[in-house]
Amino acid sequence: MEEKKRCPWCLTTETYMRYHDEEWGTPVHDDRVHFEFLVLEGAQAGLSWLTILNKRSGYRKNFADFDPEKVARFTQKRIEKILLDPGIVRNRLKVVAAVNNAKRFLEVQKEFGSFDKYIWQFVNGRTIVNKRKTTKQIKPTSKESDALSKDLIKRGFKFVGSTVIYAHMQACGLVNDHLVDCWKYKG
Repeated sequence: MEEKKRCPWCLTTETYMRYHDEEWGTPVHDDRVHFEFLVLEGAQAGLSWLTILNKRSGYRKNFADFDPEKVARFTQKRIEKILLDPGIVRNRLKVVAAVNNAKRFLEVQKEFGSFDKYIWQFVNGRTIVNKRKTTKQIKPTSKESDALSKDLIKRGFKFVGSTVIYAHMQACGLVNDHLVDCWKYKG
């Protein structure tokens, strides 16, 4: 039986391959999943994505399974407790940002009806399908991630620079950056 052709970045570990095959680039329309990726990608800034994937269960435990309503109510005492857990990236600024972002996330939900409706407007409601042949052709940002990042920052979100947001867009299927010869690519 022939092995599936995958994007080369995921071939180093089973964890990466599973993430690639089951999640990366699949369109997301669930606000809780969007919030999860906002927290995880904010935590990833400056680190490898594999580090974050390996700590994902610690994040689920510490961040109320990514329920933004619960996270928005976290107290300073709760933040201090979270910072003691080696199951997450123990960076105070990133943990505080996650709590702040939960509050901002709820504001966006209230304004637009859902975070999903808000975020998908930046790609006109449809996945941007790129036609990349090599990973070198994939840029870390786009005009859409620039616009979304700028709007999120204006709304008070933290750790949402254009590179972090482009990663979110890739993860949540707003952008399809699977290489054209990958089994997950659908042009």
